Amino acid sequence: MKTGLVTDILGYMPFEKMLDTCQELGIETLELGCGNWSKAPHVDLDGLLASAGARNKFLDAIQSRGIEIAALNCSGNQLEPTELGKKHAETVEKTFKLAGLLGVKTVVMMSGCPSAGPNDTIPNWITHPILPPHFEQLEWQWNEVAFPYWEKAVKVAKDLGVEKIAIENLGFNLVHNPETLLKLRNEVGQMVGMNFDPSHLFWMGGDPIAAARQLGSAMYHVHAKDVRIERGVNDVNGLIDVKPMEDFATRSWNYVALGHGHDVGYWKEFFTVVKMMGYEGPIVLEMEDLTMDPLTGVIKSMDVLKESLPRDFKNISQARYSVPTGV
Repeated sequence: MKTGLVTDILGYMPFEKMLDTCQELGIETLELGCGNWSKAPHVDLDGLLASAGARNKFLDAIQSRGIEIAALNCSGNQLEPTELGKKHAETVEKTFKLAGLLGVKTVVMMSGCPSAGPNDTIPNWITHPILPPHFEQLEWQWNEVAFPYWEKAVKVAKDLGVEKIAIENLGFNLVHNPETLLKLRNEVGQMVGMNFDPSHLFWMGGDPIAAARQLGSAMYHVHAKDVRIERGVNDVNGLIDVKPMEDFATRSWNYVALGHGHDVGYWKEFFTVVKMMGYEGPIVLEMEDLTMDPLTGVIKSMDVLKESLPRDFKNISQARYSVPTGV
């Protein structure tokens, strides 16, 4: 269970500086954004696809520091029925191709969310299909859009050398929990598993530890990411919150640095259960706490991760960075 980082949080750093920072913090493996929702701060997708020399230089910079690539990430909405959705689908296929060329076996992405019908253009996450028309729309999303797309995507990824597609359980996607992941997996095969991000289950009211037991071998990748349910706000308004993430002072819940929503004891149990279920892959930090400096959040999260993972860290760097005061 190696420590990892989604490098977008350090996107303000040049590639080599980011790698040096990760090495000194004891981060052993990376998840690199390739486009779509990510600004791809450390990956020139088209440049790497075009040049074997560029790929060799890219890999050497990472491997020379004793770091690996855990996964490439192309999260977006390739099921959106617009030109943007087509562009996202193109980036997905390019990411599959780059993964194969780099020898990266896992690609992290979202399932996507279609519109509510063939004549709509706005993605529609149907969460309350009580009336018959809504149920029919949900079935249309799965049967007419998602299943056909994913049947093709799995074949393309396999042909390009990808071994695992790890779909994140994020809301506003058809796949947002174990039940919906297994629905897709049962249709398109075991090349599809979950990038299990416990933070999303927190804000949807689920229990990540129970979910890990349910997922078992369907966990293909795991994020270390925390959520804090905000007392005094959630109690009044509940967990459904449409305010921007930047309005963290008034939101019902917020993404926070690891340990700032659930204590170390919780994460010790969570990661132990994940391991008990047979998962031995990387545990990758995704730091999106807007209340602190990015590097501060990464350092604090790494402290919790090292304490809570069921493994020895004697040979891992214990370097410490000076972080901004007053944060």
